[in-house]
Amino acid sequence: MSSLIEQAAQRLAQLREAGIEIPGEAPASPAVARPESSPAAAPTAAVPTAVAEKPAAAEPVVAPPPRPLRALDESHVSSRRVELDLEALTAAGIVTPSAPRTNIADQYRVIKRPLIQNAVGKGAVPVNHGNLIMVTSALSGEGKSYTSVNLAMSIAAELDHTVMLVDADVARPSVLRMLGLPPGPGLLELLEGRAEMSSVLLRTNIDKLTILPSGSPHPRATELLASDAMRQLLDDMATRYSDRIIIFDSPPLLLTTESRVLASHMGQIVVVVHAGKTLQADVQHALSTIESCPVRLMLLNKAQSNAHGAYGYGYGYGYGYGAQEQQSS
Repeated sequence: MSSLIEQAAQRLAQLREAGIEIPGEAPASPAVARPESSPAAAPTAAVPTAVAEKPAAAEPVVAPPPRPLRALDESHVSSRRVELDLEALTAAGIVTPSAPRTNIADQYRVIKRPLIQNAVGKGAVPVNHGNLIMVTSALSGEGKSYTSVNLAMSIAAELDHTVMLVDADVARPSVLRMLGLPPGPGLLELLEGRAEMSSVLLRTNIDKLTILPSGSPHPRATELLASDAMRQLLDDMATRYSDRIIIFDSPPLLLTTESRVLASHMGQIVVVVHAGKTLQADVQHALSTIESCPVRLMLLNKAQSNAHGAYGYGYGYGYGYGAQEQQSS
């Protein structure tokens, strides 16, 4: 009997293994119905489902690369401050804000007024880039650098305007020497892309005056001044600050080509003429090289003073629009 029972049990086991449903017996539960408390109960198919329901890992945030500083970003901490010896400059005949009132200072007040009016669009005619003012001469030794420095100093005394003095005489720079400052990088390094404005612009102890040196001598200075980089720099200078007037001390018109290149970008040009020395033919020739500039003005330097010490106390002044220059003393 026992052998028959054992044989029946073995037969049932074989039928179950073969997947044959046995009448009267409930089918075996599939693996996915096993209790979750059992370690074997977790279905393989549930693994990706559980992973998909987890929050996706946050991708690392990559900061965008810093934008290059524009040419006139002067807020950078590397901007240098220099101290001008105002007493020494006053003793050398330079107009300074703290100096007592003098005839020369009064003359520069008269000289600067139409320049400022043109610069801010209040002149007789609108002037494009009117705040870019080039000071030059026909030949060397006529006082253009002295005039540039004094004009910049006088404008720096204005309440509503600031001034940048640019030494654009790249062949024979003299602005820093006149101000008692050592040479350093400046305009030419900017045009070559080897410096930013913030690293070469000099802030001074005169609040409204900054200085841009000419930079290191360069054999291709003329090409740099005629480059697209120069045009972009001047456009930026002219439009970035509405209250800023920029004075360029440039080379003589008849000795170099750099000043003629600069003149094509200027809104106003002041031609310094040495009284009793500069030939009229040289003045006329110099003026003919800058005919493209809308406003050309002439300043008579070292003119004899009159009996009252007013106009003509070292300086005379005349100006005109287009080709209608007029000179007075």
